[in-house]
Amino acid sequence: MHLEAAALRFGDRTLWSDVNLDVRPGEFLAILGPNGSGKTSLLRVLLGQLKLSSGDIRIAGKPVTRGNPAVGYIPQQKNLDPNTPLRGRDLVRMGVDGHKWGMGLRGRVIRQQVDSLLDAVGATDYADSPVGLLSGGEQQRLRVAQALASDPQLLLCDEPLLSLDLHHQRVVSALIDQRRREHDTAVLFVTHEVNPILDLVDRVLYLVNGQFRIGTPDEVMNSETLSELYGTTIEVFEAAGRLIIVGADDNHAHHEAAQPRGELI
Repeated sequence: MHLEAAALRFGDRTLWSDVNLDVRPGEFLAILGPNGSGKTSLLRVLLGQLKLSSGDIRIAGKPVTRGNPAVGYIPQQKNLDPNTPLRGRDLVRMGVDGHKWGMGLRGRVIRQQVDSLLDAVGATDYADSPVGLLSGGEQQRLRVAQALASDPQLLLCDEPLLSLDLHHQRVVSALIDQRRREHDTAVLFVTHEVNPILDLVDRVLYLVNGQFRIGTPDEVMNSETLSELYGTTIEVFEAAGRLIIVGADDNHAHHEAAQPRGELI
């Protein structure tokens, strides 16, 4: 994936500008920042749902298009209605042929592909259960399988750990990491909490108030860099392998309150 002098604006508001970024195959890039900083909007640009205000963007050397099979997408975790008339395997199959008209592809090959995807994410045992009756973690495993159906070169993850307990955060993170290591898939991972994926991350893109920093976690997740971005004193501490990020004024207190572990991301 390649971004060159990329900018996104809504009216007079600039979410980000002059972003130059190359994401390598197999790289794990965490996209961090407060609400409204343009994290999800960047994913929407890559999905072809929004257009850049200026600059250029390429995926696998080609312009961005909607429905690009080279791009997989894992949305935020949201529990499905208990009455949703779909089984687990139906949800996964939508990633295989749900974009096609009519009843979709049929046959043993498609069933085998779905079964393989279910097995890869450890969802075989509940493949025939109604999706609305599954736990949030089980539903999110199915979404991972659905996102991998097209064998994507780029995997976009929009808060995929949201509302999951610590066990399922680790499971889903491990599945995504396994995919990128085994298939050289680049991962863009939007999150408000970096700690569950800190050991997996190669680089961080941190967005704040139209500003950004790109670098390794050590280069970005430190007091000096975050204080420059926020325009106020930010303290970063490490305790038991976790980052604790604390704002110094009332403008950032709501972020800390929203993150019980003290993370301002």
